[in-house]
Amino acid sequence: MPQVKLTVNGKPVTAEVEGRTLLVELLREKLGLTGTHVGCDTSQCGACVVHVDGAAVKSCTMLAVQADGGTVVTIEGLAAADGTLHPMQEMFREHHALQCGFCTPGMVMTAIDLVQTHPEGLTEQQIRHGLEGNLCRCTGYHNIVKAIAAAWPLMHNKAVPAAAE
Repeated sequence: MPQVKLTVNGKPVTAEVEGRTLLVELLREKLGLTGTHVGCDTSQCGACVVHVDGAAVKSCTMLAVQADGGTVVTIEGLAAADGTLHPMQEMFREHHALQCGFCTPGMVMTAIDLVQTHPEGLTEQQIRHGLEGNLCRCTGYHNIVKAIAAAWPLMHNKAVPAAAE
């Protein structure tokens, strides 16, 4: 069986996997990182989004061997060691952008990628378009869009969170 070596959430990982093992299976079943969800198995829902080498990827469509040598960040790897939430997580909490929570990890990971790839700013239309690959059955996306818009300045050092003032 092939062996993959990755850095997952800042830690080196080596795992033996079958060639057909999906990245989401490696994360959930072998590494116990169950924050990455499997919703549809067809890359339609976005619940499985993680970052691979800095880009948002639907981990249910990527083989673990394709990530060999790469850096993977999952929802579990976002918060600081002291428990301080990533600005996007904090804004999702503050703006009530979560309901049942099933889509939330993938939504947060997609949102971070969206904000990082738009350093000039984001319109509501751009945010909504950027979320098209993520399905949420609990909300009308309004609070999710508000949370992403509120996180943009924090992630680009354009504003200071109210708690830090």
